Amino acid sequence: MMRPFADIEKLAAGHKNGKAALDALLDKTMPGQADIGKISDDRLLALFCQHVFSTGLNWKVIENKWPGFETVFHGFNPNMLAMLPDEAYEAMLSDTRIVRHGAKIMSVRDNAIWFVELAREHGSASMFFANWPPSDQIGLLELMKKKGSRLGGNIGAYSLRHAGKDGFILSRDVCAALVREGVVDKAPTSKRDMAAVQHAFNNWHNETGRPYTQLSRILAMSMG
Repeated sequence: MMRPFADIEKLAAGHKNGKAALDALLDKTMPGQADIGKISDDRLLALFCQHVFSTGLNWKVIENKWPGFETVFHGFNPNMLAMLPDEAYEAMLSDTRIVRHGAKIMSVRDNAIWFVELAREHGSASMFFANWPPSDQIGLLELMKKKGSRLGGNIGAYSLRHAGKDGFILSRDVCAALVREGVVDKAPTSKRDMAAVQHAFNNWHNETGRPYTQLSRILAMSMG
């Protein structure tokens, strides 16, 4: 049986010089799901692609080149990107305005195609992500891994977090806290372990009323 989350919060407060200091570090205004749905699909696709291209690189490299990315990828308009011929993407391999990584370049096209499909079915891709319940985040991450391109694992989770969607991040410290609390016995990778993680977060959310993002941050800070 897991201990009350209040005890975990006390651990985090102890590492951050008290409850007031801990509260100051937490996001107090979490966007609602409807707000996430107001993000245009081109901006959401751009955000996802930023995370894909930043993987394995210094974020500053992508940030400095981002105006070039916006130009080369036509403002990340999903419909336009989905219709571009292979030759257009092949030409990008020699375009110095972007990071020339073939698999990541093609992931833009693949994710644009997925966004178009989501928009056709749900009105917009952003509304699809907005309406997915945080109580089944592992289901959404699994779908992003399966249907998206290079959006598995924490790339997908960080993309959603930066888009303003409530959810947890399985960072090193969060995983260590989950092991400490007996939720899993190692960093979760299997479906069984991921289900246990989701169950724990759902219980903590119901216990405290806190958003999943705050629960995740408190868990991380409880490690020091």
